Amino acid sequence: MDAANSATAASSSATSDAVKGEGNHMESVSGDLETNCWGCGLRVLVSRTASVFKCGWCGAITKQNVARIDSNSTRFRRLRDQCFVSIVLLFMLFFTCAGMWAVNPIIFSVSYFVGFLHITLAAILSISTLSSFCLAAFRSAGTPPMILWGSYPAVGKGGLENHTYCHFCSKPKPPRAHHCRSCGMCILDMDHHCPFIGNCVGAGNHRPFILFLISTVISTLYVALMTSFAALHIWPPLEDRHVGIIGGVVSTEFVYRVLKDNVLSFLRSAVFLSARGLVLVYLFISSVSLGIGLSVLLWQQLSYIYVGKTYLSQLSAVDSEETTERDCQNLVRFFDCPYNAAVYLPSYWKSGKSHRK
Repeated sequence: MDAANSATAASSSATSDAVKGEGNHMESVSGDLETNCWGCGLRVLVSRTASVFKCGWCGAITKQNVARIDSNSTRFRRLRDQCFVSIVLLFMLFFTCAGMWAVNPIIFSVSYFVGFLHITLAAILSISTLSSFCLAAFRSAGTPPMILWGSYPAVGKGGLENHTYCHFCSKPKPPRAHHCRSCGMCILDMDHHCPFIGNCVGAGNHRPFILFLISTVISTLYVALMTSFAALHIWPPLEDRHVGIIGGVVSTEFVYRVLKDNVLSFLRSAVFLSARGLVLVYLFISSVSLGIGLSVLLWQQLSYIYVGKTYLSQLSAVDSEETTERDCQNLVRFFDCPYNAAVYLPSYWKSGKSHRK
């Protein structure tokens, strides 16, 4: 009986702390609604108009009136992601095989040493791109750790600080975690959901995703250089037109006419390209366009890592007064480089300065 009374007294004391405490504790006001905290189970008094409240004991945040999504949309998103991953893998396989078929004979005709060097570089880039893609696509993006919740004796004071309740997973969600509707689960340090890898980019696969972008950008640059080199060797000869200069004066109209004739001659000669030449042109255009797009995405990702944020946390911090430290040490820690690697960075990069968002 004494144990029950002491437990009741402890529960009442915890409830009193949650309702009448200071700082993050909730204060009781007339006309409030009595409800239970999902984190510790203690009763708290909240305003009837409050859509969000925080427990003063465990620190859990409750968001009321959260609408659930239809499970059919989740199944459709997963099917879409599987289609995208299949298309990307087939495109990578076609890019590699078509590049080897179109470029290798021309490179080996120049020199066997250059040919073997080209095959080695192409194999390294292909393996690194494919392996990093598989790690980013098939590795877990990062699930939040298991934590005790639901009852007062098990949850200590501040044990669920700033945790929210995920109504889809039916478990606590850490502050930097987000629920992904496509994956149907909470992702720790979620950056975004990428349909092209069929997976979220989070704490578990953010580094392989960045390495995949770096490897792909380098690969597209290499493909653009090699296809342009090979295309110039098999391009049909242009029409030879001699244009004389009258009076030794070169006008703008004359330069424009010469450029126009050369471009038209270049396009007319493309009609006589062989199948190998058409494949080289397609590979060049695809690699340049793909490289530009992925370079922009890579720059955006590295800029977020530089300030120690993800894409979603950057969006949530736009209107806040959060102070972040912009430093290349964030990049060093992200790639898990040795700490003394920062010695080789420029001095103005190593200076950690706080910026107000």
